[in-house]
Amino acid sequence: MDRVEALVIGAGVVGLAVGRALAQAGHEVIVAEALDGIGQGVSSRNSEVIHAGLYYAPGSLKAKLCVRGKEMLYALCASHGVEHRRCGKLTVANSDAEVAALRGLQDRAAANGVPVEFLEARDALALEPALRCIAALHSPSTGIVDSHGFMLALQGDLERAGGMVAFGARVESLRTGQPHVVRFADGSELEAAIVVNSAALHAPALARRFAGLDPRFVPREWFAKGNYYALAGRSPFTHLIYPAPADAHLGTHLTLDLGGQAKFGPDIEWLDVQSPEQIDYRVDPARSEGFYAEVRRYWPGLPDGALSPSYSGVRPKIHGPHEKAPDFRIDGPALHGVPGLVNLFGIESPGLTSAMAIAEAVTACVAA
Repeated sequence: MDRVEALVIGAGVVGLAVGRALAQAGHEVIVAEALDGIGQGVSSRNSEVIHAGLYYAPGSLKAKLCVRGKEMLYALCASHGVEHRRCGKLTVANSDAEVAALRGLQDRAAANGVPVEFLEARDALALEPALRCIAALHSPSTGIVDSHGFMLALQGDLERAGGMVAFGARVESLRTGQPHVVRFADGSELEAAIVVNSAALHAPALARRFAGLDPRFVPREWFAKGNYYALAGRSPFTHLIYPAPADAHLGTHLTLDLGGQAKFGPDIEWLDVQSPEQIDYRVDPARSEGFYAEVRRYWPGLPDGALSPSYSGVRPKIHGPHEKAPDFRIDGPALHGVPGLVNLFGIESPGLTSAMAIAEAVTACVAA
């Protein structure tokens, strides 16, 4: 039976970052990807925002890894020529309650070490004349990135460090041990001392097929779809625009791509499906009706009929619609007692921004 030192399951942005970090730490690495290309799942269906780290609970993995990952991502973009723009973001308030929410966000940003500036209406409108708000919080370190270019850079570094990506390699199950025995859909098997489950939407279901892993350590998966709508014509905005946060949902926000095209979303649509294979990614044109009213609270000039269905993504959640969002889960041997095994659960936003910091944490986990 063939053997490799480290096997990473899933060639999305986090799996590629983990494979790269392990290879650069001197491990022999294969990243096993079920599909025929990198980043064709969750990683290809996001807003491509480089998050600053102001929303997440101080001390949480999401806060620490987002802030660390952001700096690593900007550095990699600079060194590898990955297209990106540090365009900044305005989170806007249109009521006293929303101003209070912005003040809370300002405190949280300070606790997380994220630079922000509170703006009165006139200063916000000086930056974005088409905006309507009574106050805004400016986050200058928020940006946008070519996510596929980022993943290609990670893959290139992985391969330069001696690792490889194996396409069409769908992992079916695993027998824990030292080494672990990984079984693929074609019946072949591979021994690996280190296995990292970075299968995103598939991660919990896959972990339930790991013989020797106590099922208590595998969360239930939930699937939450986010729909995006594109703006016809040119955007009047140069910053990303987010409404003040309400509950766990960040509201219908305006993001830009590197070509200046604006899109709105994602909304949140909880899906009643049992597996990723049952997901319908089509965007219902009728859902855009709710977007107009939300967007016009901060951009009254949004023309009728200007939004068209664009694309959707599905968040790999490990909590239901009425539960508080949990932290990222990087479940290593210290938690579940299986040497050399790391499960990544609930790696939704800010997973793209945090990818290289998550990879650092995984590498430390298997070295411990």
